[in-house]
Amino acid sequence: MPDPTPGQSLFPRLEPLLAKVQKPIQYVGGELNSQVKPWEDCDVRWALMYPDAYEVGLPNQGIMILYEVLNEQAGVLAERAYSVWPDLAGLMREAGVPAFTVDGHRPIKGFDVLGVSFSTELGYTNMLEALDLAGIPLHALDRGEDDPIVLAGGHAAFNPEPIADFIDAAVLGDGEQAVLEMTAVLRQAKLDGCDREETLLRLARTGGVYVPRFYVVDYLPDGRIQRVAPSRPDVPFRVHKRTVMDLDEWPYPKTPLVPLAETVHERMSVEIFRGCTRGCRFCQAGMITRPVRERSITGIGAMVQQGLSATGYEEVGLLSLSSADHSEIGEIAKGLADRYEGTQTSLSLPSTRVDAFNIDLAQELQRNGRRSGLTFAPEGGSERLRAVINKMVSKQDLIDTVTAAYGAGWRQVKLYFMCGLPTETDEDVLEIAEMAREVIQAGRRATGTRDVRCTVSIGGFVPKPHTPFQWVGQASPETVDRRLRLLRDAIRADKSTAKAIGFRYHDGKPGIIEGLLSRGDRRVGRVLEGVWRDGGRFDGWSEHFSYDRWATVAAAELAPYGIDLDWYTTREREETEVLPWDHLDSGLDKEWLWSDWQDALAEQDLDDCRWIPCFDCGVCPAMGTDIQIGPTGKKLLPLSVVTST
Repeated sequence: MPDPTPGQSLFPRLEPLLAKVQKPIQYVGGELNSQVKPWEDCDVRWALMYPDAYEVGLPNQGIMILYEVLNEQAGVLAERAYSVWPDLAGLMREAGVPAFTVDGHRPIKGFDVLGVSFSTELGYTNMLEALDLAGIPLHALDRGEDDPIVLAGGHAAFNPEPIADFIDAAVLGDGEQAVLEMTAVLRQAKLDGCDREETLLRLARTGGVYVPRFYVVDYLPDGRIQRVAPSRPDVPFRVHKRTVMDLDEWPYPKTPLVPLAETVHERMSVEIFRGCTRGCRFCQAGMITRPVRERSITGIGAMVQQGLSATGYEEVGLLSLSSADHSEIGEIAKGLADRYEGTQTSLSLPSTRVDAFNIDLAQELQRNGRRSGLTFAPEGGSERLRAVINKMVSKQDLIDTVTAAYGAGWRQVKLYFMCGLPTETDEDVLEIAEMAREVIQAGRRATGTRDVRCTVSIGGFVPKPHTPFQWVGQASPETVDRRLRLLRDAIRADKSTAKAIGFRYHDGKPGIIEGLLSRGDRRVGRVLEGVWRDGGRFDGWSEHFSYDRWATVAAAELAPYGIDLDWYTTREREETEVLPWDHLDSGLDKEWLWSDWQDALAEQDLDDCRWIPCFDCGVCPAMGTDIQIGPTGKKLLPLSVVTST
C-alpha cells in the first residue's frame, strides 16, 4: 500500500482493525479539550509521544503542558501519540498502517518533530517500536530529509547515551520555553532551505539541545570512557538543562485532557511547585529539578478553577515532589477547601513526608471528599540507613504521625521503602517489619479497635545519574530477592499483626535492567536494539518484561567490548571516572555530588538548603545568581533571575 500523504488521516484504514483488539477506545481520540489544527495552516508540526499505553500516558503532565504551549502558537500544531499494544501493532504491520497520532490520526512520519518524553528508561524499547511502525529509520544517521527529528526529553533523558544512536537530539530539563525556541529555529531553517544536518547544527549551537552525532566518545582499554568531546568547533562541550523560573508565567495545562478510557489517574492536577532541596541522595528527580520554584497561591487557585470548569473532574491533585513542603501549603489547602465546600470536590497530595504531615492539613484536604488512605515514604528501614540516604525521619516521628492519623479517623496507612540501598544490610531491611508492627500496634491503641491496616510497599533501588549515588555499585537481583524473602517471613512471623500488614514488592531483576539503561553509555544501544528485535516491548509491565531476554542479549552484545551486565550495574565507580553523562549539565557540581556521597558513607545527614545557608551544590551559581534570604528566613532567588528567560 502506498505511503499516506503527510497530514492525511489514517482513520479509515485504522478503524477496521480496532474491532480486533483489546481496548480500542484508546486509539480513537476526540477527548474533551483535545485539538486538531488544520495541517496546511501550520509550518512547524510536532508529534508528542509518551512511550507507554494510553492509560499511563494520557495523564502525564509534561505531555499535556507542551501540547497546549505549542498549540497556542500560530502556525504550529502538536498532536499526541502513545504506544500501541502488541495486538494492534501486529495488525498494523499486516495492513500496512503506519504509526499515528490519536488526535488527527496522521502518520507520525509526516511531522517535523517526534518528541518522546521518558519518565523511565524501561520505555526505550517502546520508542524503537514506534519508530519502526512509523517507517522512520531506526538509526539517526540513516534518516533522510523527509524524516522527523526524533527528540528525547523527560527525566530519563538526562543520560540519553544508551539511545544516542536512535535519537537526533535531546533536551534536558523544563520544556515550555525549549520547545518554543526549537520551533523558532526549525521555522527559520525551513525558510533558509537548510538540510537536516544544518538544522541539527543550528539546534546544537543553542547550547540547550544535545545532538549526539556531533559528539565523539573515546574509550580506555579497560572499557571506561576516556572522554566525550564535540566533533566540531562550533558545538559546545557541555549542554545545559533548561529551567523555567516563574511558574506563574506558565499556567499549564489550562484545559486538561479528559480521557475516554480508564487511566491510572482520574483527576485534574495542578503542579504547585517544581524542584526539591530535601537532598534525598537516591532521588534523581529531586536533584535534577533544582532549584525550588513555587507557584503562587493566586496562580494555583486560578488554575484549579479553570481546570475544574474545563474538565468536570471532582478531584484535584496538588502535585510536586513534596507538596506539603510548599511554604504556604496550609493556606492553599484551606482556601481551596473553603472555595469548594459542598461541591464534592476533593483535594489530594501525592506521597507525603512524615515530617511535613499534620492532621489539620490532612483534614482540609479530605474535607469535601472521601477519606482515602495515607501514604508515607520512610524509604529506609533503619535510622542508620535513613542517614545514609538523607531521609531523616525517625521511627518515633513515624509512630507519632500515624498515631495522630489513626486517632483522627484514618484506618489505613501505606509505607513505601526501598531495598538494595547503598550500605544496606539484612538487619536494615528486617527493621521494616518491626516498624510495620509498631504502626499497627499504635493504630490499635489510638482507635481502641483492631480495624487498622498498614501496607508495606517495597521498590528496588536503582542508582541514577546526577545524584550522589551515581558512583555506587547496585545490589544484585539475588541479594534484593533474598532480603525481600527475609522481610516477608519476618512480617508473617508475628501472628498478632501479620493479617493487618499487607506486603507488596517487586523482584530485583527489572531494577538491574533499569540500572543498565540508567547508567549506560552508547554501547548499551546495541543491547537495546537486540532486545527490541527479539520482541522486547512494554518492559515496564511485568507481564511483558523478560530478564532472560535482556541478560542473553547483553552477554552477546557487550562481550566484544570486554564488559558485561555487571560492569554497568554492580561495579563501583571511582571519583575520577568519566561518566557517560558528564558532558550534560544538570547544574549540579560533580565535586559536590562526590562530597555528598562521602557524607553518605559516613552516615552524615544534610539539612534542607531552602532554610539554611547554601551548601553550594552548583545549581544557583550555575544560573548566575546570588542567594537572598527573605523576611521569614526563606531563601529567595533575585527578582532579576526569576523574571529572566
